[in-house]
This record gives sequence, C-alpha cells and structure tokens, in this order.
Amino acid sequence: MSEPTFDAVVAARHSCRAFLPEPVADEELLEVLALAQGAPSWCNTQPWQVHLVTGTATAAFAAYLSAAVHDEAPTPDLPGPERYEGVYRDRRRASGYALYASLGIERDDHARRGEQMLRNFSFFGAPHVLVVTTDPLQGVYGAVDCGGFVSTLMLAAASRGLGTCAQAAVAMYAAPVRRFLDVGEDRQVVCAIAIGRPDPDHPANGFRTERASSDEVVSVVTAPPGHVDAGRGPAGA
Repeated sequence: MSEPTFDAVVAARHSCRAFLPEPVADEELLEVLALAQGAPSWCNTQPWQVHLVTGTATAAFAAYLSAAVHDEAPTPDLPGPERYEGVYRDRRRASGYALYASLGIERDDHARRGEQMLRNFSFFGAPHVLVVTTDPLQGVYGAVDCGGFVSTLMLAAASRGLGTCAQAAVAMYAAPVRRFLDVGEDRQVVCAIAIGRPDPDHPANGFRTERASSDEVVSVVTAPPGHVDAGRGPAGA
C-alpha cells in the first residue's frame, strides 16, 4: 500500500473526539514524536517539552483533572482569547453547533453541552495524552513555535492513521496539570493533545468543520502600496 500524500494527510486530519480504548504501541507513539521534532522554531530553539501520559496514568490523570475542574478555578499560564467577534465568533459557533448536532444535543440543552465539555478532561476516551509546555523566557514566539510543533505532530499522527485532538481546555487548569506531572514553575502549559485510534462509528467523529478559502485570508501584494516610496522605504523615512 502506498504512503498517503501530504495533501491527503492534511485533508484527512480532524479533531478526533472519540477514541478506541486499545493503546497504541509505544514505538509508534515515539515515532510520531520523533517526526514532530522536525517542526521549525525561532533560531532552532525548540522550546517545547512533552509529557506523554500513557498506561494506567491516563485514567489517573483524567480523574485528577476532572476533580480539579469541579473544585478549582481556572489557572491558565497563557491568556486565552479576549473575546470572539465577527468571523471568529461565527466560525467558533459553527464548529460548536456542528459538534452538538452530530451528538443530537439541542442548543438549549445546557446540561448535555456541559457534559460534552467535561469530556475534554477525560481526553475523549483516548488511551494516551500529551501535554506540551514552553519556556516562559521565549515569550509569545515560544508559544508560536509550540503551535508549529503541535500541528506537525498532529499531521504526523494522521499520516499513520492515528487521531488527535489539541485541547486548550486542559491548559486552562495549568495548576493541577503541573501538580500531577510535577512540572516546575519554569515551564508554561500550552495545551494537551489526546491521541489514539479514532472510533470510526462514534457520531462525534462524523462531522467536519468548514475552512475559509485562501481568497479570504491571503492578500497578494504585487506592487508597493501607494503610501510607500519604493526607493526610500516607509513614507517619511
């Protein structure tokens, strides 16, 4: 069987929210992690560190986090979005509505919506979870580099038929994450990534989010803007 093309991997990858319970072999997980190390980073700093939670530790971590979410306030290391406006609000709502529709959850069924949200902290049933941290001294671009690593890892996993879901919700509770994993204050929790084999029959895996066309996000510049003197740089320089 031929290897999937990069185009096919990108098209196939999606956020998996239901996993089969059978674990993935350690060798396969480590191979995916090794491939993700090829992600680019600022001056090759590679600020990410990864905790791979597996075996009985996964269920223990899920139980610990679920209890913390019930008893503690959020303690994110990195600020979340200030608010969602315009197209970002629309895309976020469309994604949530598509998920709830796939599960038969009505928009006003806040109890079931809350239950689905809490599945973040049991990693949607994944047998493994990765926690990605960054060096706070690397600032915003350290987190940006970690995002590149996360994307590369998810595509590497998809190329091997594995499902992933990047989870900012887990990072919102950085304090209990840090306690459970014994992560020092010299690291910031960026996100978790649930990983395993997708459950192909679960309805949560049966929908796909829409993507903006490149025309909506790309501005092609073929000549200097009118306010710039091409020979001198920005106006007034």
